[in-house]
Amino acid sequence: MSATDVITVEVPDIGDFEDVPIIEMLVSEGDTVAVDDPLLTLESDKATMDVPAPFAGTVQELLVKVGDKVSQGVPLLKLESAERDGSALESKASAATSDTAPAEAAAPDAVQSAISAEEGAAAETESAPSAPPERAAPAPEAEAAPAPAPAETDGHGPIYASPAVRRLARERGIDLARVKGTGRKGRIIKADVEGYREAAPERGPAAPSAAGPGLGLDLPPWPSVDFEKFGPVERTERSRIQRISAPALARNWVMIPHVTHNDDADITDLEAWRKQLNEEHARAGVKVTMVAFLVKACVATLKEFPVFNASLDGEQLVLKRYYNIGFAADTPGGLVVPVIKDADQKGLLAIASELGALSAKAREGKLGPAEMQGGTFTISSLGGIGGTSFTPIVNAPEVAILGVTRSAMKPVWNGREFVPRLIVPLSLSYDHRVIDGAAAARFVVHLVNVLSDLRRALL
Repeated sequence: MSATDVITVEVPDIGDFEDVPIIEMLVSEGDTVAVDDPLLTLESDKATMDVPAPFAGTVQELLVKVGDKVSQGVPLLKLESAERDGSALESKASAATSDTAPAEAAAPDAVQSAISAEEGAAAETESAPSAPPERAAPAPEAEAAPAPAPAETDGHGPIYASPAVRRLARERGIDLARVKGTGRKGRIIKADVEGYREAAPERGPAAPSAAGPGLGLDLPPWPSVDFEKFGPVERTERSRIQRISAPALARNWVMIPHVTHNDDADITDLEAWRKQLNEEHARAGVKVTMVAFLVKACVATLKEFPVFNASLDGEQLVLKRYYNIGFAADTPGGLVVPVIKDADQKGLLAIASELGALSAKAREGKLGPAEMQGGTFTISSLGGIGGTSFTPIVNAPEVAILGVTRSAMKPVWNGREFVPRLIVPLSLSYDHRVIDGAAAARFVVHLVNVLSDLRRALL
């Protein structure tokens, strides 16, 4: 075996994250992996990310373990290529570094964000979530077939499962220690994981709820109820996106004093222009949605009211001179928030095109961490579903978020008569520590005026 047959796999481009902890090792020394098989899992405060194998091969040496904190470029493991053609190896190892010379870092889309869309309906039928496993011992014997990596133990020895099976279990929130393997020598195969959801997991008592930091409340424990006593029930696990986002949502709701201001905007002329633009640019494949107009209108309003484009940092208010607008994207696994960077420097058609591309990546589960970072203001639109108003939760460290619901034709008095106008409800939630009610009302009034006549955005 020559030195060039062994490549040191490094942490690829993971956006601006640094010192990200390793929560799960998915392979052991001696394991055989295919290209794009997950090697290990990283977890930041916003996402979990699988680091994939840049090429097929055999794991020679692990350089990290569960609990280690890593950043881009940190060596993770040594992987012996299954190919002996050096040129072919180099073309496939864009994310790795050779033992003798450095190679390029992986592209951002090599890292899959776990707070992106779940893959199909499988995510809706998850079972009991598992705790991050410790690094396990390698398989006791080598065989002709690829050897799966041992998972966490249950006190009776290691549990063996391939990286693909391990990933499936993790996506469904299934603890492999509870799954009985039917493969050779008790190995867990895909069918075992898929069939596990048919068995009801053991139910333990509900965990008590603790008060949030700094609240100083002596709260009673969360009620523990035997629901089955009152009638038939069905237990399902929350999606992975829900599990990851829940702590941040709870923190934001408890720690930020929310106030919501509601108003209506007349978008009759704007909707007519939107339809005209779509007809004119149909061949270019660009579809202009109302969210694209909202992005432009919000940027114009944020420039007039910079406190809404800020963050609270201790006793200081950080006023940002850039405009990165996040938008809530609905996916099969839950809501994610891609960010349109430098929205003030982009035209309406460019924003519409980027909205479409980011929404598609969100639905496919291909958003990278960098595409969900750096937001200064967020738009959450439920216009395609319904409703008349709601209270969106401020996305810390931002200080405001705009909620939009379904537009409807309503009679509006013009001074002489009632005329039909297309009206869209707006709901602005804001951090009352930074923004008072009068400022919020002025912000929304300005936004309404811009939406009524988008030429104001050019002033």
